[in-house]
Amino acid sequence: MSALARNIRNLSRTASYLRCFSTRSTILAVNKLNLQPRLQNKGVLATTVQSRYYSPEVIKPKPTKAEIQERVLKVVSSYDKVTANKLTLESHFINDLGLDSLDHVEVIMAIEDEFGFEIPDIDAERLLRPADIVRYVADKEDIYE
Repeated sequence: MSALARNIRNLSRTASYLRCFSTRSTILAVNKLNLQPRLQNKGVLATTVQSRYYSPEVIKPKPTKAEIQERVLKVVSSYDKVTANKLTLESHFINDLGLDSLDHVEVIMAIEDEFGFEIPDIDAERLLRPADIVRYVADKEDIYE
């Protein structure tokens, strides 16, 4: 039996320890966890786990209302069916900018991507102006000015 076959057999014996169910997943788990396999005196494979230390969580400062307005206007103006000279915070998406309901949904999806959270459909139906979106995002981020 080759050395590779013995190592695979020994690794498969530790599958229950690693909660893996196949030889391939055991090898991947050992590589991912950076376990150092070693043989003990009775031929049983033992592993040592290397500790990892992570830096503390970085707390990002909350954006200001002006930054939110700037980001919302940038996202809306980057939409191809919106003309930049008609766009203001008080522009109505359907009446002033000429967008249809599908365009409105695409704008809301772009806003979700920009700010990193999902806007429920019930709330999205009421966001018909950039100012409404700014107010919604500020409420979601707990920003009050």
